[in-house]
Amino acid sequence: MSKIIGTPEQGPLNSIEEWEDDLLVRYPDADAIAAGRDTQAYRDYEATTKDSVREFYRLQHINQTYDFVLQKKQQYLSFDKQEMTVWEAFDFLNQLVDDSDPDTDLDQLQHLLQTSEAIRADGRPDWMVLTGLFHDLGKVLCLFGEPQWAVVGDSYPVGCAFSDKIVYSEYFDQNPDHHDPRYNTKYGVYEPNCGLENVHMTWGHDEYIYHIMKPYLPEQALYMLRYHSFYPQHRENAYSHLMTPHDHQLFKSVDLFNPYDLYSKSPVPPDWKKLRPYYEDLVAKYLPATLKF
Repeated sequence: MSKIIGTPEQGPLNSIEEWEDDLLVRYPDADAIAAGRDTQAYRDYEATTKDSVREFYRLQHINQTYDFVLQKKQQYLSFDKQEMTVWEAFDFLNQLVDDSDPDTDLDQLQHLLQTSEAIRADGRPDWMVLTGLFHDLGKVLCLFGEPQWAVVGDSYPVGCAFSDKIVYSEYFDQNPDHHDPRYNTKYGVYEPNCGLENVHMTWGHDEYIYHIMKPYLPEQALYMLRYHSFYPQHRENAYSHLMTPHDHQLFKSVDLFNPYDLYSKSPVPPDWKKLRPYYEDLVAKYLPATLKF
């Protein structure tokens, strides 16, 4: 079980990473980043794991409402919880220690380094390397006391009808928005092809880190951060009616990024002592001395 300092009840998952384990069951296909890896061997869990994942999604689907998301944005997007250097932020994130992951015993920073190093090895732009390093940093929400269902999980729009393409969509029947005529139509509070920048997504680590990084990284990076959990769209194409041609173009960046996240784990730890000068320079190139959370 993950050891999380300063948080209330963990919830149904053994760790917040267990959600990602389930992604590899649902979406086992890999592209070139997984070449030479036995992707079927990743995330080898007992069948009972699925019960905990199902319970996680039951709670997420009941509780992620339009009003809840607006409330969380008001609570967190003032960025008044803590101010830290990037490296202090990673030390903070590393209080979240995952003992249940069968793929790796590495801490959170080392997993993020493996993602960013896989991106760098393929010669991608340095801003994408930095995106790989930061894509899970929003999981500090756990350390601010948020329950699992408000930190991880597939993301999707709120304020309009929930797609039946969303995993375990049957649980939306218990969500009050599902029965509210303001929110339960195809477009809900939105207009056709209004653009994702005008859409409220479920609250979680990707939405949080997207807003933190919004002033600093290019638009492709921000799409990678905000939508890397938006599986109902980039795997199921369930929300094209809200998207513009520009959104569809930028989603190519999301498709490029996701395999690095899903398939870059390795039992070999990165050599942080060797890598640190490169990442210190990279962080200094794009970010201020401290970040507000």
